[in-house]
Amino acid sequence: MKKIVIIPTYNEIENIEKIIRKVFSLVDEFHILIVDDGSPDGTAEEVKKMQPEFRNKLFILERNGKQGLGTAYISGFKWGLENQYDYLFEMDADFSHNPDDLLRLFDTCHTKGADMSVGSRYVTGGRVENWPLNRVLISYGASVYVRLITWMRVKDCTAGFVCYKRKVLENIPLDDIRFIGYAFQIEMKYRAWKAGFIIKEIPITFIDRKEGHSKMSKGIIKEAILGVWKMKFS
Repeated sequence: MKKIVIIPTYNEIENIEKIIRKVFSLVDEFHILIVDDGSPDGTAEEVKKMQPEFRNKLFILERNGKQGLGTAYISGFKWGLENQYDYLFEMDADFSHNPDDLLRLFDTCHTKGADMSVGSRYVTGGRVENWPLNRVLISYGASVYVRLITWMRVKDCTAGFVCYKRKVLENIPLDDIRFIGYAFQIEMKYRAWKAGFIIKEIPITFIDRKEGHSKMSKGIIKEAILGVWKMKFS
């Protein structure tokens, strides 16, 4: 049973070796695909230095310039499907997602009936650490906003810590995904839900990055706000 963790990167040199080694230290075996958007800080080069140590487990896709979170994941999904992975995961490189929780996401899909499992900040037991109050309110408010418009029963709609069974991604037309920022996370959950797949949320502690810089921008927030309406009525 093959599992691949897809990690998009742009300037993650402070985190990349640590996150790779942590995932490979887990008791269950996961492979890793790094999708790097031309990081000028040498992130891709650091990954390639590690590949001989983790032969046939650590892979990299290099792209030219920043093309957006959504297109990075779509590229990763296609690569994972082509290479016959049974479970495909989304995870950040900056330790805001605890790699130990990969095991719980996998178990939720493998043994507990989910087609898609989501590491959620906003179900009972989930929480956020080291975020300023205004960012918590924006994030939580965005999820409430999405639920009100779409009626989708996912409490953390913008979550980016996810496990997909292969069949989910095979049944979503990946070339039709329109959003590239955090609205991408909303769209993927919405399409999976509309297709009738079972989505289950598990509580996680989301910890704000300690090293590197956030990729959040006003444009990303605007895309999410307007994108929900476009998605709803398309």
